[in-house]
Amino acid sequence: MAVVRRNIVTSPDARDAYVEGVRRLKREDSTLKTTAFGIPGPPMPVQTYDLFVVWHFKAMMTPVPPNGDINIRNAAHRGPVFLPWHRFMLNLLEAHLQRVLNDSSFGLPYWDWSIDGSLPAPETALIWKPDFMGGHGNPVTDGPFAFNAGDPNSFRIRLEADPTVNLRQTDRGLRRAFGSGFPTLPNALDVGAAFNTLPAPLGDPDLATYDSAPWLANSRGFRSRLEGFTGTGLHNQVHRWIGGDMAPASSPNDPVFFLHHANVDRLWEGWMNRQGRTYLPTMSEPANILLGQRIDDPLVSPLGAGVTPRKTLDNTALFTYDVVP
Repeated sequence: MAVVRRNIVTSPDARDAYVEGVRRLKREDSTLKTTAFGIPGPPMPVQTYDLFVVWHFKAMMTPVPPNGDINIRNAAHRGPVFLPWHRFMLNLLEAHLQRVLNDSSFGLPYWDWSIDGSLPAPETALIWKPDFMGGHGNPVTDGPFAFNAGDPNSFRIRLEADPTVNLRQTDRGLRRAFGSGFPTLPNALDVGAAFNTLPAPLGDPDLATYDSAPWLANSRGFRSRLEGFTGTGLHNQVHRWIGGDMAPASSPNDPVFFLHHANVDRLWEGWMNRQGRTYLPTMSEPANILLGQRIDDPLVSPLGAGVTPRKTLDNTALFTYDVVP
């Protein structure tokens, strides 16, 4: 039976379960050590939650094609696979949360940042209150993920991307710096513009297709608009506005990462409801250019079983959203 993913601001039960589940995954030993991932320093346990930090980082450091450039196209971003890859990651996190909560009905909540983007001061939104995700700071000192140096059970960042874009060990609190990379969040008008998906010439020709050649970050299509390389920013803008640990390749360190990406996934689901469960590029595109981004290529993942973009297009047997745009 499909679970329902709900708005975290309007569903206290989903909020409380998510917070508790994240805390449990943060304490759970995955049985893997940092040396298994080539992370310098003494061998240290990697908690289950932190595996997702490693996974995201490794994908961003994996070029597509294998001999390519990560700043042009990588295994999770800057190309067509952006939405399928993150959907797979969300599904796996949701399964782990269901396991540690012993609740198969748990659905990963989402944060509709477009509502908060319409506020004069997005930092005053409910999501940042102490009984939700807490506020900003270096470190964050309120909410469920506040840091207390004297409390070994407080929320701690153990792995991070360093300035030379390598993964390193650390032991510190969560960081957020609202407005540091962009002055505000996307709003409802920005999201509405991304849903102007009538077939050309009636609508925006960039949005009438999922993606298009040459399959780069800013190629024409809905994926690029939602990822944030064309149009008003959307996904990228949210990362930049929150700042702190949401800015680098180790951004899953902030539990808000998954609430943000659940909303991105919700928007993709809404687009597919309008345009059909389609994906491009097909397997007819050359592997020496797009291996890892085509519809039946396995997604790059050190966690879980292999999945292809095709297998992510219809996950309605696994989850639905309470409201789909």
